[in-house]
Amino acid sequence: MLSEAPARDTSDVNGESTMQQPWPASLPAIWLTLSVMSALVVVFDMWLADHRQKMAIMSVVWPLTMLYWGPLGLFFYFSFGRATRDENKPDPPMWKATFLGATHCGAGCALGDFIGEWLAFALTLTIAGSELTGRLAAAFVLAYLIGVAFQYFSIAPMRGLGLRDGLVAAVKADTLSLVAYEVGMFGCMIAFAKLASPLKPTDAAYWVRMQVAMVAGFATTYPVNYWLIQRGVKEKM
Repeated sequence: MLSEAPARDTSDVNGESTMQQPWPASLPAIWLTLSVMSALVVVFDMWLADHRQKMAIMSVVWPLTMLYWGPLGLFFYFSFGRATRDENKPDPPMWKATFLGATHCGAGCALGDFIGEWLAFALTLTIAGSELTGRLAAAFVLAYLIGVAFQYFSIAPMRGLGLRDGLVAAVKADTLSLVAYEVGMFGCMIAFAKLASPLKPTDAAYWVRMQVAMVAGFATTYPVNYWLIQRGVKEKM
């Protein structure tokens, strides 16, 4: 259970009292800092080290992926997500293509969930008197809208579709994928709300919990992305 431990009262050599945070309480903030740094490493690698993604939307997807996978995401990026100049590079095996498809879905969901969480918190949004339900609803709506936009900017250019046809294809590709993602993520969020100590978005540990929930969502959307790609509903990234 992640929670903020109380600060300890210590005294310096002059007998003056100072507040000192115990080490465990600082771990969430350290992990979040490492996650942001991982995203910056990817941005630097793409734009300053000249490893720009062939598909423009993936230049947004990979930094967002680092924000919820944390430093672990760097392994996936440098293993098979980094753009190369090899024109004869073979198509990725299905498991890699599925992973890339899941990162695409996860990035849109994560961004929508992040904005939705802050929006619901700032507006004290409730549904039927429940703050949790209000947060989940706001997160779902924004994740869906952003997810469809992410899909549009990948599918439309690859298939040469116009706005209307591109949006229809994006909705078909993203709906099942997003629902599967939110099943895993919302399941974790509900479990944390019921079983763990309450936290707010202003707490660092709250966002570590959110990262765990987003990785859970990634796990539940992975098999759905496999099926969608295999059926030709989604394109290989």
